Amino acid sequence: MQCPAVIAQQMHRRLRQLTGVDDPYRAVKARFNRMALDMLPELSARVRQAADPLGMALRLAIAGNVIDLGANGGITEEEARQAVAGAMEERFHGDVEGFRQAAEGASDILYLTDNAGEIVFDRLLIEQLPTERVTVVVRGGAILDDATMVDAEAAGLCDLIEVIDNGSDAPGTILADCSESLRRRFTTADMIIAKGQGNFETLSDETTNIYFLLKVKCPVIADHVGLPVGTHMAGRWQAPLPLAGGEHHART
Repeated sequence: MQCPAVIAQQMHRRLRQLTGVDDPYRAVKARFNRMALDMLPELSARVRQAADPLGMALRLAIAGNVIDLGANGGITEEEARQAVAGAMEERFHGDVEGFRQAAEGASDILYLTDNAGEIVFDRLLIEQLPTERVTVVVRGGAILDDATMVDAEAAGLCDLIEVIDNGSDAPGTILADCSESLRRRFTTADMIIAKGQGNFETLSDETTNIYFLLKVKCPVIADHVGLPVGTHMAGRWQAPLPLAGGEHHART
Protein backbone atom coordinates (compact mmCIF):
# COMPACT_ATOMS: atom_id res chain seq x y z
CA MET A 1 0.00 0.00 0.00
CA GLN A 2 1.34 3.44 -0.92
CA CYS A 3 1.45 6.18 1.68
CA PRO A 4 -0.76 9.30 1.26
CA ALA A 5 2.23 11.43 0.23
CA VAL A 6 2.99 9.18 -2.75
CA ILE A 7 -0.65 9.14 -3.87
CA ALA A 8 -0.89 12.93 -3.58
CA GLN A 9 2.37 13.32 -5.49
CA GLN A 10 1.07 11.22 -8.38
CA MET A 11 -2.32 12.97 -8.44
CA HIS A 12 -0.84 16.46 -8.52
CA ARG A 13 1.75 15.59 -11.14
CA ARG A 14 -1.15 14.51 -13.34
CA LEU A 15 -3.11 17.67 -12.44
CA ARG A 16 -0.21 19.89 -13.46
CA GLN A 17 0.16 17.93 -16.68
CA LEU A 18 -3.53 18.29 -17.56
CA THR A 19 -3.78 22.00 -16.72
CA GLY A 20 -0.35 23.11 -17.90
CA VAL A 21 -0.03 25.08 -14.66
CA ASP A 22 3.27 24.53 -12.86
CA ASP A 23 2.00 25.65 -9.45
CA PRO A 24 -1.82 25.73 -9.13
CA TYR A 25 -1.57 26.98 -5.51
CA ARG A 26 0.86 29.83 -6.20
CA ALA A 27 -1.66 32.64 -5.61
CA VAL A 28 -3.02 31.25 -2.36
CA LYS A 29 0.51 30.51 -1.10
CA ALA A 30 1.52 34.10 -1.78
CA ARG A 31 -1.58 35.32 0.07
CA PHE A 32 -0.78 33.27 3.18
CA ASN A 33 2.86 34.37 3.05
CA ARG A 34 1.73 38.01 3.03
CA MET A 35 -0.67 37.38 5.91
CA ALA A 36 2.05 35.72 7.99
CA LEU A 37 4.55 38.48 7.20
CA ASP A 38 2.00 41.07 8.33
CA MET A 39 1.81 39.22 11.67
CA LEU A 40 5.57 38.74 12.01
CA PRO A 41 6.50 41.99 13.83
CA GLU A 42 3.85 41.40 16.50
CA LEU A 43 4.79 37.75 16.92
CA SER A 44 8.51 38.56 17.05
CA ALA A 45 7.78 41.00 19.89
CA ARG A 46 5.76 38.29 21.63
CA VAL A 47 8.75 35.96 21.46
CA ARG A 48 11.20 38.62 22.71
CA GLN A 49 8.97 39.47 25.68
CA ALA A 50 8.31 35.87 26.70
CA ALA A 51 9.85 34.40 29.83
CA ASP A 52 10.98 31.51 27.62
CA PRO A 53 11.53 32.85 24.08
CA LEU A 54 12.42 29.43 22.65
CA GLY A 55 9.33 27.83 24.15
CA MET A 56 7.13 30.61 22.81
CA ALA A 57 8.67 30.40 19.34
CA LEU A 58 8.21 26.63 19.35
CA ARG A 59 4.51 26.95 20.19
CA LEU A 60 3.96 29.63 17.54
CA ALA A 61 5.77 27.58 14.89
CA ILE A 62 3.46 24.65 15.60
CA ALA A 63 0.41 26.93 15.57
CA GLY A 64 1.40 27.97 12.05
CA ASN A 65 0.86 24.33 11.01
CA VAL A 66 -2.87 25.11 10.84
CA ILE A 67 -2.16 26.63 7.39
CA ASP A 68 -2.55 23.42 5.42
CA LEU A 69 -4.74 23.32 2.33
CA GLY A 70 -4.18 19.60 2.04
CA ALA A 71 -5.91 18.95 5.36
CA ASN A 72 -8.26 21.95 5.34
CA GLY A 73 -8.81 23.44 1.91
CA GLY A 74 -11.38 25.89 3.24
CA ILE A 75 -9.23 27.59 5.87
CA THR A 76 -9.60 31.36 5.99
CA GLU A 77 -7.03 33.97 6.94
CA GLU A 78 -9.08 34.80 10.04
CA GLU A 79 -9.01 31.17 11.16
CA ALA A 80 -5.24 31.11 10.70
CA ARG A 81 -4.88 34.32 12.72
CA GLN A 82 -7.05 32.93 15.52
CA ALA A 83 -5.02 29.72 15.63
CA VAL A 84 -1.78 31.63 16.06
CA ALA A 85 -3.28 34.08 18.55
CA GLY A 86 -4.44 31.18 20.74
CA ALA A 87 -1.29 29.10 20.40
CA MET A 88 -0.51 29.05 24.12
CA GLU A 89 -4.01 27.87 25.03
CA GLU A 90 -4.00 24.82 22.75
CA ARG A 91 -3.49 21.31 24.12
CA PHE A 92 0.26 20.68 24.02
CA HIS A 93 2.23 17.45 24.23
CA GLY A 94 5.98 17.77 24.01
CA ASP A 95 9.41 18.03 25.52
CA VAL A 96 10.56 21.64 25.27
CA GLU A 97 13.59 21.09 27.49
CA GLY A 98 14.68 18.05 25.51
CA PHE A 99 14.33 20.06 22.31
CA ARG A 100 16.36 22.93 23.83
CA GLN A 101 19.17 20.64 24.96
CA ALA A 102 19.28 18.83 21.62
CA ALA A 103 19.52 22.14 19.73
CA GLU A 104 22.24 23.46 22.02
CA GLY A 105 24.31 20.31 21.57
CA ALA A 106 23.79 19.83 17.84
CA SER A 107 26.50 20.80 15.38
CA ASP A 108 24.33 20.28 12.30
CA ILE A 109 20.55 20.90 12.40
CA LEU A 110 18.31 20.13 9.43
CA TYR A 111 14.96 21.97 9.54
CA LEU A 112 12.37 20.39 7.23
CA THR A 113 9.62 22.91 6.46
CA ASP A 114 6.01 22.19 5.59
CA ASN A 115 3.65 24.81 4.14
CA ALA A 116 3.75 28.31 2.70
CA GLY A 117 2.62 30.90 5.25
CA GLU A 118 3.65 28.50 7.99
CA ILE A 119 7.25 28.92 6.88
CA VAL A 120 7.14 32.53 8.11
CA PHE A 121 6.26 31.27 11.60
CA ASP A 122 9.13 28.79 11.32
CA ARG A 123 11.40 31.80 11.10
CA LEU A 124 10.46 32.71 14.70
CA LEU A 125 11.82 29.38 15.90
CA ILE A 126 14.82 29.32 13.58
CA GLU A 127 15.94 32.69 14.94
CA GLN A 128 16.05 31.12 18.43
CA LEU A 129 18.36 28.36 17.23
CA PRO A 130 22.12 28.60 16.54
CA THR A 131 21.49 29.76 12.95
CA GLU A 132 25.06 29.10 11.81
CA ARG A 133 24.36 25.40 12.44
CA VAL A 134 20.93 25.24 10.81
CA THR A 135 20.01 24.36 7.23
CA VAL A 136 16.42 24.86 6.12
CA VAL A 137 14.91 22.41 3.63
CA VAL A 138 11.98 23.15 1.30
CA ARG A 139 10.26 21.01 -1.35
CA GLY A 140 12.03 20.61 -4.68
CA GLY A 141 8.86 21.15 -6.71
CA ALA A 142 5.34 22.51 -6.38
CA ILE A 143 2.85 20.29 -4.52
CA LEU A 144 -0.31 21.56 -2.81
CA ASP A 145 0.60 24.59 -0.65
CA ASP A 146 3.92 23.12 0.51
CA ALA A 147 6.78 25.60 0.77
CA THR A 148 9.33 25.81 -2.04
CA MET A 149 12.36 28.07 -2.50
CA VAL A 150 10.02 30.87 -3.64
CA ASP A 151 8.30 30.79 -0.26
CA ALA A 152 11.58 30.66 1.66
CA GLU A 153 12.65 33.81 -0.19
CA ALA A 154 9.32 35.49 0.58
CA ALA A 155 9.75 34.64 4.27
CA GLY A 156 13.20 36.24 4.31
CA LEU A 157 14.92 32.99 5.21
CA CYS A 158 17.34 33.03 2.31
CA ASP A 159 18.88 36.23 3.70
CA LEU A 160 19.13 34.72 7.17
CA ILE A 161 20.28 31.14 6.75
CA GLU A 162 21.26 28.38 4.32
CA VAL A 163 18.20 27.09 2.44
CA ILE A 164 18.21 24.04 0.16
CA ASP A 165 15.52 22.03 -1.61
CA ASN A 166 15.05 18.30 -1.23
CA GLY A 167 14.77 17.51 -4.94
CA SER A 168 11.28 16.04 -4.57
CA ASP A 169 7.73 17.21 -5.28
CA ALA A 170 6.10 14.95 -2.67
CA PRO A 171 4.07 16.48 0.21
CA GLY A 172 6.45 15.11 2.80
CA THR A 173 10.00 13.77 2.84
CA ILE A 174 10.17 10.51 0.93
CA LEU A 175 13.89 9.91 1.23
CA ALA A 176 14.06 7.55 -1.75
CA ASP A 177 12.58 10.31 -3.91
CA CYS A 178 14.88 13.05 -2.60
CA SER A 179 18.19 14.13 -4.09
CA GLU A 180 21.39 12.36 -3.15
CA SER A 181 22.68 15.56 -1.52
CA LEU A 182 19.60 15.79 0.71
CA ARG A 183 19.87 12.15 1.71
CA ARG A 184 23.52 12.72 2.60
CA ARG A 185 22.64 15.77 4.71
CA PHE A 186 19.84 13.82 6.37
CA THR A 187 22.24 11.03 7.31
CA THR A 188 24.93 13.31 8.73
CA ALA A 189 22.72 15.80 10.62
CA ASP A 190 22.71 15.19 14.37
CA MET A 191 19.31 16.89 14.85
CA ILE A 192 16.41 16.99 12.42
CA ILE A 193 13.35 19.17 12.98
CA ALA A 194 10.41 18.03 10.84
CA LYS A 195 7.28 20.18 10.53
CA GLY A 196 3.78 18.92 9.78
CA GLN A 197 1.86 15.71 9.24
CA GLY A 198 3.31 15.08 5.79
CA ASN A 199 6.82 14.87 7.19
CA PHE A 200 5.58 12.77 10.09
CA GLU A 201 3.80 10.31 7.77
CA THR A 202 6.90 9.85 5.62
CA LEU A 203 9.59 9.87 8.33
CA SER A 204 8.02 8.37 11.45
CA ASP A 205 9.68 5.00 10.80
CA GLU A 206 13.17 6.53 10.61
CA THR A 207 15.49 5.94 13.55
CA THR A 208 17.37 9.24 13.19
CA ASN A 209 17.18 11.92 15.91
CA ILE A 210 14.04 13.66 14.58
CA TYR A 211 11.91 16.16 16.49
CA PHE A 212 8.44 16.29 14.94
CA LEU A 213 6.51 19.54 15.31
CA LEU A 214 2.90 19.38 14.18
CA LYS A 215 -0.75 19.82 14.93
CA VAL A 216 -2.57 16.47 15.01
CA LYS A 217 -5.22 17.06 12.34
CA CYS A 218 -6.91 13.75 11.62
CA PRO A 219 -8.15 10.65 13.49
CA VAL A 220 -5.65 8.37 11.73
CA ILE A 221 -2.63 10.28 13.03
CA ALA A 222 -4.32 10.83 16.40
CA ASP A 223 -4.79 7.08 16.81
CA HIS A 224 -1.21 6.43 15.67
CA VAL A 225 0.40 8.78 18.19
CA GLY A 226 -2.17 8.26 20.95
CA LEU A 227 -3.13 11.93 21.21
CA PRO A 228 -6.45 13.73 20.60
CA VAL A 229 -7.11 15.52 17.32
CA GLY A 230 -6.05 19.16 17.69
CA THR A 231 -3.08 18.47 19.97
CA HIS A 232 0.10 20.42 19.30
CA MET A 233 2.89 17.85 19.35
CA ALA A 234 6.63 18.48 19.75
CA GLY A 235 9.04 15.65 20.34
CA ARG A 236 10.93 12.65 19.13
CA TRP A 237 8.97 9.63 17.99
CA GLN A 238 9.68 5.94 18.08
CA ALA A 239 7.50 3.63 16.02
CA PRO A 240 5.12 1.49 18.11
CA LEU A 241 6.77 -1.49 19.73
CA PRO A 242 4.91 -4.83 19.79
CA LEU A 243 3.69 -6.03 23.17
CA ALA A 244 2.22 -9.31 24.30
CA GLY A 245 -1.08 -10.13 22.65
CA GLY A 246 -0.26 -8.21 19.48
CA GLU A 247 -0.87 -4.81 21.05
CA HIS A 248 1.41 -1.87 20.37
CA HIS A 249 2.83 0.84 22.56
CA ALA A 250 4.01 4.15 21.09
CA ARG A 251 6.57 6.37 22.78
CA THR A 252 7.05 10.07 22.15
